[in-house]
Amino acid sequence: MSLADSKIRTQDIAHDEQQDYLWTLNFGPQHPATHTTLRIVMKLEGERVVDAMPDIGYLHSGFEKIGESLDYNQYVTVTDRMNYISPTANNIAWHGAVEKLLGIEITPRCKYIRTIIAELQRISDHLLCNGAVGLDSGAFTFFLYAFNKREDIYDIMETLCGARFTHSYTRTGGLSQDFTPLVVEKIRNFCKTFPKVLDDMERLLNRNRIFVDRTKGVGILTREEALSRSATGPIARASGVTRDLRKDEPYLAYSDFDFTVPCMKQGDCFARYLVRQAEMRESLKIIQQAIENVPAGPINVSLDERMTLPSKKMVYMTIEGTINHFELAMTNRGFETPHEESYGAVEAPNGELGFYLVGDGTDVAYRARCRPPSYIHFAMFPHLIRGHTLSDVVAVLGSLNIIAAELDR
Repeated sequence: MSLADSKIRTQDIAHDEQQDYLWTLNFGPQHPATHTTLRIVMKLEGERVVDAMPDIGYLHSGFEKIGESLDYNQYVTVTDRMNYISPTANNIAWHGAVEKLLGIEITPRCKYIRTIIAELQRISDHLLCNGAVGLDSGAFTFFLYAFNKREDIYDIMETLCGARFTHSYTRTGGLSQDFTPLVVEKIRNFCKTFPKVLDDMERLLNRNRIFVDRTKGVGILTREEALSRSATGPIARASGVTRDLRKDEPYLAYSDFDFTVPCMKQGDCFARYLVRQAEMRESLKIIQQAIENVPAGPINVSLDERMTLPSKKMVYMTIEGTINHFELAMTNRGFETPHEESYGAVEAPNGELGFYLVGDGTDVAYRARCRPPSYIHFAMFPHLIRGHTLSDVVAVLGSLNIIAAELDR
C-alpha cells in the first residue's frame, strides 16, 4: 500500500469512528413544534446538529397535476389548500397568472378589493408565524394576542364570502362576492384596533430575554446566501435583500399606495421576526388607504361574459345567466385560451408565489407548475441549522414558516 493510499485509509477510519459517535434523530413528522407534517432527519453529536435532511412527502396533494385536470375556476379550491394560513393570497396569485395568460385586465374595483384582502392575509400569516415562534420559545401570552386578531380576520372573510378558512374567493376576471357595508365596517374596525395590539405584542416579546437569547445570532442567512439560494419575502429582506414584487413589479393597485418595504441586515431568526412585525404595520397602512378609496363599478370584467362566472342573481333570474354558468362550471364548453405560456407571480406573505401556465386552447391548463416559497426555503434549513444545538431547531424552523402543503408537488 502506497503512502497516499495509507493516508486515505486512515482518513476513512477516522471518519467512520466519528460517525459512530453520531446519532440519528427524527424531528417530526408529528412533532408539536413543526406545526404541520414535516420530517427532518438529523445527525447529532451530543446536543450539536451536525447535519439535517428535510424529508418531504407527508402531506402529498399532487396539486400541479390537479391543475392540469380542473379548469381555471375550479382549481381555485386547490390553491386554498396550499398555504392554508393565507389561502386567499394563493387564490389571487393563481387567477392573476390565469388572467395574464388570457390577456384580461380586471376592473379597478376588483384590483382594490384583491389588494385589501391580500394584505389582510399577509397580516394573518405573519400573526401565525410570529405567534408560533413565540409559543415555541415559551411566550404563550404573545401567541394568544396573535391568534385573537386572526379571529377578527376570519370574521371579516366569513362576512365577505361565507367561509372562514378556505375561501376560494377569486374568479377568472373577478371575484365571487363584492364588498358589503358590513365588510367595510369590520375592516375599518380592525384597522383601528390592530395597532394597539401590535404595540402590546412587541412590548411582550422584543425585550423578552429568553426569546431574544434564543433567536439573536441563530440561523444566520447572509445577503449573498439569500440571493444564491433564491430566498424571497421576509426571509430575504431580513438578510438585506430589498426585493418586493409589490414595489419592483407592481400589480393590482399597489402602485397607488404609499408604503415602505421593511428590511434588516442581520439575517437571523430575530431579524425575521422583526421584519414580519414591521410588514404588518405596512400592510395596515395599505389597507387604510385602500378601504377609503375603493372605486365604484363592477367587480367582474364584462368584455367577454364567457370568461367570467355570472352573478348568482343572473343565474337564478335569467336564462342567459343559467346557461352561461352551466357551460363554464359544468361542461367543457368554457372559454378558449391562447396556445401560449406565461408566468405570473405575487408577493405572498412568505415570498414570491408564482404559477407557470401553458394554454392549449381549452379552459384547462396543459401544464400548471408552481413556485411555492416554502419549497424553496425548506431547502435552506440544513445550511441554517448546522452547528447549532437541538433547541435551536425550533427557532430556525419557526422563523422560516414552512407550510407543508406547499412542499409536495
